[in-house]
Amino acid sequence: MTTFDLDAVAAHFDPARVVRRAPLAPLTTFRIGGPADLLVRVSTADEMVVALQVVREAGVPHVLLGAGANILVGDRGVRGVVIRSEIDGIEWVDDTTVRAGAGVHTFPTLTDLTVARGLGGLHHYVGIPSTVGGALWQNLHFLAPDRTRTCFIEEVLERAVIFTQEGERRVVDCDYFAFGYDDSILHHRDDVVLSADFRLEPTHVVELREVVRSNLEWRDARHPDLWLYPCAGSIFQKIEGVGAGRLIDECGLKGTVHGAAQIFHRHANIIVNLGGATATEVRWLIDLARDTVARETGYELQTEIGLIGEF
Repeated sequence: MTTFDLDAVAAHFDPARVVRRAPLAPLTTFRIGGPADLLVRVSTADEMVVALQVVREAGVPHVLLGAGANILVGDRGVRGVVIRSEIDGIEWVDDTTVRAGAGVHTFPTLTDLTVARGLGGLHHYVGIPSTVGGALWQNLHFLAPDRTRTCFIEEVLERAVIFTQEGERRVVDCDYFAFGYDDSILHHRDDVVLSADFRLEPTHVVELREVVRSNLEWRDARHPDLWLYPCAGSIFQKIEGVGAGRLIDECGLKGTVHGAAQIFHRHANIIVNLGGATATEVRWLIDLARDTVARETGYELQTEIGLIGEF
């Protein structure tokens, strides 16, 4: 097995922010996964830059972690370094533009703040666990209030500060991210978000709170309560006009249990942890759904979540 000089990496940081063989399961919404060889928690943009420079120069493999909301960590954990972005800080650029560090949680932190000020745009994403950096990574999205279209975070992103794979801090606009559905340039380049500016729309607070209430009710009726059923949200990418969950349901797989993992009984595109589930058990259900849907319907399901570490 390849070894790395993790002592040399750890020496660059406050010992209080570095953990060896750090359990990753508690840092994910799935509550599943083995340990990281080394976990480094960064709370400022400068600390993130240093962390990235150190691991890149040392040639140590690294993974960036935010809210841990859209990933499955392997049972054997993650080799190398996991950098957890806890970059804080919120400030107002002007009356309608808010700047937030990459580690700030979009919900409830930003949504509560902006709704209270009568500013709309981020209120669509209530109930979705994500940091600002994660929101840009996946182009955070949710159905519009009329449920006829999807709202995307790119619609309110003004600009962002990133640290590029070439080792430069840059201010980039929304177009730089080349956003797609569950996709952005961050999937294809080793760029890392340090902060982002969101331009919002003045809206009556009563109207905003009505959308918030409606969206939370919609999610509650379909999605699991993370405290009761830890999960990573939708497992497979959307298939336009068909729906991955619908296909899995039509194949009779909704509610299927393997070990302590289950294809959720209310939403077949979600796999939940019933308590003590392993990544191997989740992967078994993923393969079951993919293979069954392909065999019985001809559709090919593609995973939406990130598979991190060793399985």
